[in-house]
Amino acid sequence: MEAILTDCVQNSLRHFMFRNAIFLCERLCAEFPSEANLQLLAACYLQNNQAYSAYHILKGTQTAQSRYLFAVSCFQMDLLNEAETALCPANEPGGEIPNGAAGHYLLGLIYRYTDRRKSAIHHFRLALSIDPLLWAAYEELCVLGAAEEATVVFGEAAALCIQKQYLHHGVTSPNLHTSNEDYNLVSSRNFGSEDVSPRQLKHAQGNNLRDIPGNYHGTAGLSGAASQPQNGGPSNMPFYNTPSPMASQLSGVAPPPLCRNVQPNGPNLNTVNTDGSPRSVVNSTIQAPRRKFVDEGKLRKISGRLFSDSGPRRSTRLAGDAGVNTNANTTAVAGNGTNSSSKYLGSSKFGSVALRSVTVRKGQSWANENIEEGIKNEAFDDSRANMTSSSFPSGDVKSLDQDGATVPIGGVVISSSKIISGASEVLGLLRTLGEGYRLSCLYRCQDALDTYLKLPHKHYNTSWVLSQVGKAHFELVDYLEADRTFSLARRMSPYSLEGMDIYSTVLYHLKEDMKLSYLAQELISTDRLAPQSWCAMGNCYSLQKDHETALKNFQRAVQLNSRFAYAHTLCGHEYVALEDFENGIKSYQNALRIDSRHYNSWYGLGMIFLRQEKFEFSEHHFGMAFHINPRSSVIMSYLGTAMHALKRSEDAIKIMDRAILADRKNPLPMYQKANILMSLEKFDDALKVLEALKEYAPRESSVYALMGKIYKRRNMHEKAMLHFGIALDLKPSAADVATIKAAIEKLHVPDELEDNL
Repeated sequence: MEAILTDCVQNSLRHFMFRNAIFLCERLCAEFPSEANLQLLAACYLQNNQAYSAYHILKGTQTAQSRYLFAVSCFQMDLLNEAETALCPANEPGGEIPNGAAGHYLLGLIYRYTDRRKSAIHHFRLALSIDPLLWAAYEELCVLGAAEEATVVFGEAAALCIQKQYLHHGVTSPNLHTSNEDYNLVSSRNFGSEDVSPRQLKHAQGNNLRDIPGNYHGTAGLSGAASQPQNGGPSNMPFYNTPSPMASQLSGVAPPPLCRNVQPNGPNLNTVNTDGSPRSVVNSTIQAPRRKFVDEGKLRKISGRLFSDSGPRRSTRLAGDAGVNTNANTTAVAGNGTNSSSKYLGSSKFGSVALRSVTVRKGQSWANENIEEGIKNEAFDDSRANMTSSSFPSGDVKSLDQDGATVPIGGVVISSSKIISGASEVLGLLRTLGEGYRLSCLYRCQDALDTYLKLPHKHYNTSWVLSQVGKAHFELVDYLEADRTFSLARRMSPYSLEGMDIYSTVLYHLKEDMKLSYLAQELISTDRLAPQSWCAMGNCYSLQKDHETALKNFQRAVQLNSRFAYAHTLCGHEYVALEDFENGIKSYQNALRIDSRHYNSWYGLGMIFLRQEKFEFSEHHFGMAFHINPRSSVIMSYLGTAMHALKRSEDAIKIMDRAILADRKNPLPMYQKANILMSLEKFDDALKVLEALKEYAPRESSVYALMGKIYKRRNMHEKAMLHFGIALDLKPSAADVATIKAAIEKLHVPDELEDNL
């Protein structure tokens, strides 16, 4: 009877019939009470998103597997101290962590979210040393800024480790095969990205799920809940009812009713199923997709009005419209003048279809038959040579090649030579993906783009890679190319939410209100309970200057996943737009508690303190942002502004020069440099900078207004009047108009008698 009930429970789990599995497993435990059967029941509850039930079932159990499952339950319920105690009992200080790589990975997450960075890094590295294919651990190391080069992590030692696991241990390897008990531990519905649906979670505190990728060979996985912004503490976030999505106004056809569970993180996809085929997901995005800065630009007392219509968001371009309102047929170039992704995509038939589709006029649609034809052709791509470029010593390989021996893997007999070549190919692929992701997390975005170009077309043209490419273009402030890349990612995987929060911010910068509105509607239709959907909706309202409604949408995103750092940052932007600096500071700090390398929150804090004229604090926070992202022209510009306010003008000019070299298309540092030179009474040098700046921003009223002020200081009243007039003709904002008119009225007032404009 016990064997029959156990088999029925496992069969129900394989077919995603969780209620049936729970019912039968309760009968099993009643008839045959044992800890092994309790583990199976707890696993059934975990797969049904009922962590609280598993918690009470396993509380007080002592076996390694029970402690691991109990820790999983605690993590989902945000009981991080209890989770840590379960994995590392106080009475066993040197005890082995249960479940090998998965246990170390879970412990690393616990340490990360309790602000113990060094311990987190240590356990993520241990997890990778045990299981070199545990991509999620390497991803976490990249987010923490502590990842080694991918060529080292997924190199020779990793290949030997995998080969030994398969060839030396065969079917007995705990990392390669799952027993009946292990099979039922968790469902891979809980693997993957941060957008896990809390739809089925019935616990009162369980409305804030977050995924935790687990062992990629099916031994373990878990679904995380982050109910509180701070570990175990009460949440200050009130309950926000989900706002209704905007009425569809863009098309007579409603957005497709896609189901979130179509994603690869559906139930049990990472466990070894009946046909023995392991399925794994690598697009786990535990860090909050990043990252753009707000542009607070309106610092009258420091640098004058800089932007005529700058919102509280993220673009810091002096003449944003100049870069946006280009001809629709024109292809944008990246910082080095190359259109990387489009050029790469154009080298294949599928790529040429994609390139044509994204460079023609707005509104032209893709031809589905062309896409299908391109994908079909890509199936014959033979560019795997890129993935196996680094070979391994033949001597070591021969020592593992047991004279043509065969090894059963998941019910399929594979020769040892195929295992060796397969391990080499998999690691070759992970080397390229890992190095690209590592470089992206270090904000070496152009290097990351170059690395991703080394991928075979069939891997490059996947939603995860295209989303990473889009994020890299976003960080390079190449919004047009980011738009094209994210749009292609949407076409490839319309059900994937990977990077869609960043895509919505790209459309915000481009002021594409129609596209942004439609994207938000599509995401809400796909999954109303994903934070990315509400970030897109919030950006849509923010673009319309409805900051209160935007804030509610961003707060809804935080409620759905309190560890989604970007949602906290967007809340901060909206609070700043509403002049609520106190809550803005809290939101930015919440984001930094989740991800201390989330540089745009450091930047946001710096902007608040700059506006409050707390220049020492401002310089510190800009300095932290600059330390994380030393290639951002905008961060350097505002760091220089803070230095100038602290009377460190020479240092400020040096950092402005670096900012200009970092991005010659960004007019902001040139404008700020001219301001500093004017304050030092180096009028000729300031005018030279402004004359050059006019080439980049010919229709920016702030440039002409500043030139008018300089000419006034030099008592060249006619030229001053001319430039003030040009500034007014360029239709600045109402506040700028008042400032310029006041300057005209005081044109003949001596400088020592007039206040600063």
